[in-house]
Amino acid sequence: MKTVAILMLFMLAASPGTQRAQGSKTASAARKKGGSAVMVKIPGGYYRPFLQSDNQPVIIQVPAFYLDKHAVTNAEFLLFVKANPQWSRSRVSRIFADDHYLKQWAGDFDIGNDKIINSPVTNVSWFAADAYCKWRGARLPTLAEWEYAASALPKNMKKGNNLLRIILEWYDRPTPAVLPPVESIYLNHFGVYDMHGLVWEWVSDFNSINIQSAGKAANTFTCGAGSLGTFNKEDYAAYMRYAFRGSLQAAYTVGSLGFRCAQDIEDNAHHHSNYNCSP
Repeated sequence: MKTVAILMLFMLAASPGTQRAQGSKTASAARKKGGSAVMVKIPGGYYRPFLQSDNQPVIIQVPAFYLDKHAVTNAEFLLFVKANPQWSRSRVSRIFADDHYLKQWAGDFDIGNDKIINSPVTNVSWFAADAYCKWRGARLPTLAEWEYAASALPKNMKKGNNLLRIILEWYDRPTPAVLPPVESIYLNHFGVYDMHGLVWEWVSDFNSINIQSAGKAANTFTCGAGSLGTFNKEDYAAYMRYAFRGSLQAAYTVGSLGFRCAQDIEDNAHHHSNYNCSP
């Protein structure tokens, strides 16, 4: 992980860079297709973006939404591939996933290693993650939703510890050859597991920094004085996440990058036109 950290620092200096749900589907329908997947209702709240820009509110309102209790596992993703063989390893188009796609599996429809059945699926592209969530009648979480949900503190956190320290200790460790199973790191106060400490996770607008490339936000973040455009200049962990996302392309697959799905709460669906607003 130290090597990754060095690469992230490099990307901070050099990197050039919603989905909306099929709202009529319910969380129970999503669970039915997703096998054992369970979604948790994340209460609405407010999120302060790490990267500040002139045209973005200082505080973003995040309406309540559903979020998977844990990252999608290899077993859960196998159900999707079997139902959608165009997403199998040998048939997926290289436009939608690079040649490392699902490389930890033994074959198209064979995980081949019992130790990773309940580990988060990795080496999946954004396109594949997006397709999986849509297959379940869900969607990928937005960056604001993910960061908001991930900001909740771990339950039973040891006295004297803090979330930032937990994240940095994870960054400092090498990625294990066999990823631990989901729900093995920590449960946070929103009721979701492993938002940090297990794998990085795709979000729907992972490349929003790049999309803003014509704006001040991207320029200030990717130049040498990037810290001037951030909310907390001492949040090294957030630098790492934003830089990592900014370095990705949608077809990339990474051995430490997984995902989980989100879903609108129908009562909130009509509020999304006002998604970015100051309180």
